[in-house]
Amino acid sequence: MRKLILGLMSFFVAMVICQAASAADEVKPIVWKAQTLWNAGEIPQKTFEDLCENIKVMSQGRLIIESYPNGAIVPQNETLDALQNNVLQVIHVWPGYAAPKNPAFAAVSDLIFAYEHPWELDTWLNYKGGLELIRKLYAPFKGYTVGVMFWGVESWPSRKPLKSIEDFKGLKIRLAQGMQAEMMAKAGASVIQLPGNEIFPALDKGVIDACDWSTVGVNESLGLYELNGVDYAIFPGFHSMPYGDFTVNIDEWNKLSPDLKAIVEAAVRKWCWDSIERIAVADIDFVDKNRQPGAKVTVITWTDENKAKARALAMEVWAAWKEKNADCKEVIESQEAWLRELGRIQ
Repeated sequence: MRKLILGLMSFFVAMVICQAASAADEVKPIVWKAQTLWNAGEIPQKTFEDLCENIKVMSQGRLIIESYPNGAIVPQNETLDALQNNVLQVIHVWPGYAAPKNPAFAAVSDLIFAYEHPWELDTWLNYKGGLELIRKLYAPFKGYTVGVMFWGVESWPSRKPLKSIEDFKGLKIRLAQGMQAEMMAKAGASVIQLPGNEIFPALDKGVIDACDWSTVGVNESLGLYELNGVDYAIFPGFHSMPYGDFTVNIDEWNKLSPDLKAIVEAAVRKWCWDSIERIAVADIDFVDKNRQPGAKVTVITWTDENKAKARALAMEVWAAWKEKNADCKEVIESQEAWLRELGRIQ
């Protein structure tokens, strides 16, 4: 009898375990669609795809993020609308693309000629209130920024040598809308706004002389330096250090369990520095190769004097943008306070 009872107990325990496992198997994973600002094959697109895979593994398949490159689901300038309407559950863009909705998006995501290393801006975002400010800007559009990533200080692939701010007079340059476009117009450049996936053909056909896209390593991965006549690069960069966000539809974010939220937060933080360091390696490889005799590309480094001239002009733009609205004033003054602590400005 004892053996019979023990056998029955073992049978029922096994049944319970099987039923629990079956129930777990029936739980459908959460699936989000994410669109990035990057083209397929670029280094940051690859790091974003790795982020999505990490989240899938860390969540044991409970959260799956499908990654789509620039323009695959909606045009680049419609990503925020797609997030708000839950067509996309995640966007990974430069927040400044939303500047037509609120100019503070540009000011919070790229204070031009301000920072010289990602850690400086990363510290402002994570320890000086910057992340709270960007979340405040996204809130009316049902967006919640979990975190950001950097690709480093940008460079200008160019057909002409750009050694100082004076060299931009008459230059046809692709820029995103925002503070840099306004500054370069003040410097005498002809500013042309194009989405990222139109840069290559525009530079190839001579529609533009130069462009602002990413770092030297990323620009090389896009093939920009393979074009005839695109023979100049700036390194180290100085003019622009934007970031890409990981912003989620707030309704979808609120559906996640606390442990899934923690997994996403941890994965995004790792992705930030993984991106910085992988891109930095590509940048150094590019510079080393192009400082060899006979190299195609001439690498230009700006002098401290020319940096100071450019920053002085940039600060005039900062001052003008503080007048645009209260949000602009808040995000610029917050960064100015941090830049004073860093000793970048007086």
